[in-house]
Amino acid sequence: MLLGFVILYLVISLGIGMYAATKVHNARDYIAAGRALPMVIVTAMVFATWFGAETVLGIPATFMEEDLAGLISDPFGASLCLVLFGLFFARKLYRMNLLTIGDFYRERYDRKVEVVTGIAIALSYLGWVSAQVTALGLVFNVLSDGAISQSQGILIGAAVVLMYTLYGGMWSVALTTFFQMIVIVLGLFYIAWLIADQTGGVAPVIEHAAANQKFHFWPEMNAVALIAFISGLITMGFGSIPQQDVFQRANSSKNEQIAVWGTVLGGVAYFLFAAVPLFLAYSANLIDPDLAARWLAEDSQKLLPELVKAHLPLLAQVIFYGALLSVIMSTASGTLLAPSVTISENVIKDFITRRKHLGDKQLLVITRWVVAGFSVLVTLYSLWALDQETGIHQMVENAYKVTLVLAFVPLVAGLYWQRATTLGAYLAIGFGVCTWIPMEIWLPEGEGLMPPQFAGFLMASLGMVLGSLLPGQARHGHPGRHPA
Repeated sequence: MLLGFVILYLVISLGIGMYAATKVHNARDYIAAGRALPMVIVTAMVFATWFGAETVLGIPATFMEEDLAGLISDPFGASLCLVLFGLFFARKLYRMNLLTIGDFYRERYDRKVEVVTGIAIALSYLGWVSAQVTALGLVFNVLSDGAISQSQGILIGAAVVLMYTLYGGMWSVALTTFFQMIVIVLGLFYIAWLIADQTGGVAPVIEHAAANQKFHFWPEMNAVALIAFISGLITMGFGSIPQQDVFQRANSSKNEQIAVWGTVLGGVAYFLFAAVPLFLAYSANLIDPDLAARWLAEDSQKLLPELVKAHLPLLAQVIFYGALLSVIMSTASGTLLAPSVTISENVIKDFITRRKHLGDKQLLVITRWVVAGFSVLVTLYSLWALDQETGIHQMVENAYKVTLVLAFVPLVAGLYWQRATTLGAYLAIGFGVCTWIPMEIWLPEGEGLMPPQFAGFLMASLGMVLGSLLPGQARHGHPGRHPA
């Protein structure tokens, strides 16, 4: 019966997505929803896209195994990213009337920088989208009591998300996300109320966590610990700023004020509401210590779903899994569309237009083909990561290393430093990659003075400064230029 309700929910989501497809008439509708979205929809999209599988399953699992310091990248870094983007990037980028974040690198630097950063941005999404699809596989596995394997669940989940994203694009993301945000918020608050009734309130859970040193957050006062702490914060806090999904939500706004404050409000809401899954998962220690110990030993990501199945009535289970599916699908659809748009617009389009004129409808067709192709890559990566036993939280955290090293410095310098040049962008990318990749491959995890991506970020900053200050260098574009 529970699985039947979940299937019904999936059908409703597909119906909303297919209705949204009727609003798509051209590539701009598909990619930016016609730049017509109001504050409530933009805020809902920002919140629901970021409130993903890692927030409900991955972050609580990390908290149970470690402590609050283990969450420095997400939700702390993730929330920081959204607030920073809204305050310092949304207005400037919105005024440029771009279609993708990759367009900025072409306008400000040149085509080569656009292609390299576009590929880097798209590749960074493999981990994030795969984390959502992996979570869908986990949900189907738990719901069917193992009758559907997690691998089979991944295939089913990927197919569902692809269907409504493929046709409706940003309109599907906007409408389904608004519906899904309502289900997420109301559903998880209801579950939290039921769980609190079994624990004697919120206070006993907090007291138990405090007694077990779970609120330890600040690092030790030594260089290695401080650098690791800062690196964990900026990997997502800075690395997820040059991302198409963040840009796309701001760029779909009706005006620049909505672009700014919809992003900021979505980030604040994400940070505050991320505490709810932490409370739910940790409550297992008080409600059923044996169940908590079992799933911490086997797979801590399954602890919360198994707690709900074991200790809440059927209606509550239906609501929880509806909310969980909303969480996952709202993130998966938005993060599947974003890299596909980047690839089609910033990598493929120029190669085709060199040979023949590419009309708006042709670009729309190409983008949809790329969405389908990228979903296949995501599915294959999810199955590989499942075999490697890579956790959902780790998959998301790893996703932003590439954009921190390759794309963040050229974006900030291009917007805020008048002297930034194309050579500076080349050297930033080159220095960053040549530092990060060798350290990532040959330096054992946890060893060395600083994490590889942090070293790559510092070298990228150095490359930008050196390349831009060399004599005879002229800047290519203009941060306020409006593309044709």
